[in-house]
Amino acid sequence: MTPLGPKGVRIAHEGGRISSVQADDSIDGPIILPGFIDLHCHGGAGDDVMDGDGAVGRIAALHAGNGTTAMLATTMTAPVQQIRSVLADVAHAMARPDPNSAELLGVHLEGPFISPDLLGAQPAYAREIDIELLAELNAIAPIRVLTYAPEADPDGDFPAFARRNGILAQLGHSPCTYEMAERAFREGASGTTHLFNAMSGLHHRKPGLVGAALAHAEHAELIPDLLHVHPGAIKAALRAIPGLYAVTDATRATGMPDGEYPFGDVTARKCGNGLRLEDGTLAGSCLSMLQAFRNLVEIGLPMAEAARRCATVQADYLGLPDRGRIVPGAVADLVILAPDLSLTEVLLRGRALHG
Repeated sequence: MTPLGPKGVRIAHEGGRISSVQADDSIDGPIILPGFIDLHCHGGAGDDVMDGDGAVGRIAALHAGNGTTAMLATTMTAPVQQIRSVLADVAHAMARPDPNSAELLGVHLEGPFISPDLLGAQPAYAREIDIELLAELNAIAPIRVLTYAPEADPDGDFPAFARRNGILAQLGHSPCTYEMAERAFREGASGTTHLFNAMSGLHHRKPGLVGAALAHAEHAELIPDLLHVHPGAIKAALRAIPGLYAVTDATRATGMPDGEYPFGDVTARKCGNGLRLEDGTLAGSCLSMLQAFRNLVEIGLPMAEAARRCATVQADYLGLPDRGRIVPGAVADLVILAPDLSLTEVLLRGRALHG
């Protein structure tokens, strides 16, 4: 599925799709990976999805330069009218794709349907689920993933709505009990958002949302910047959750120098690999999918498995069998690396980035 160096491989593509994949021992090939797919990305290069006014297109361009070939534009908890406006901006960008940008596959709505008691770095606009509002938002731009706290759905209506509308329901930003989370998984929750972060933790007598995810979730996203989650916790989650996959949770500070950056209604400071609010709370990340892949390799995953957790699992989760793999018929999204894992080239739909 995934050609890796040093053995050579010839990949032909036509019309933006892979037409053939053949091993060729006569060439000393580079490392070739399926294009990375990021299902949780807020920003980059000084822009945030919530800025509107074309910001999502600039963000998609920045991340394409780091191997992300497809992504979900991820929102933040905010007043409803702002969310409406932002989704319209995403829909506009989706209708006019840029050949030098990661393809926008839709929206990850992270809030406002989360717990006001565990906002993390999110602004304080949390509210209970409103099915009519959700239907309205989904009509503006396709919601592919939605983060919610189970206590924000007291009537239990959301999982059925999500199934009818092809939305992947993820638990997150919640201090809920194990029992409440386990019930949500039974009723149709698909996974968890940034596992371990902004959720009730695992204690052997109070397993919390983390414990429910490890026991019951088929999928979960995780931020492998080696700051949000310890490598040991990543390895534990890999053993427990079959569909664990990497996300960036990238912010406007990604690709930018150290300093202060707007974050929702407040300001966050970037220092090295971290972005924090004044009280020390982590505020998203400064991660790229390329670095996420490298970090997974660094903690011991074989390159093929790291690539699967950065592309194939995400494609399968979204129900996209023609992405996240290197096989005939798949979209020709490719990341080409040197042996030291430095980036050599990115192909977007068969076209070299900026080529």
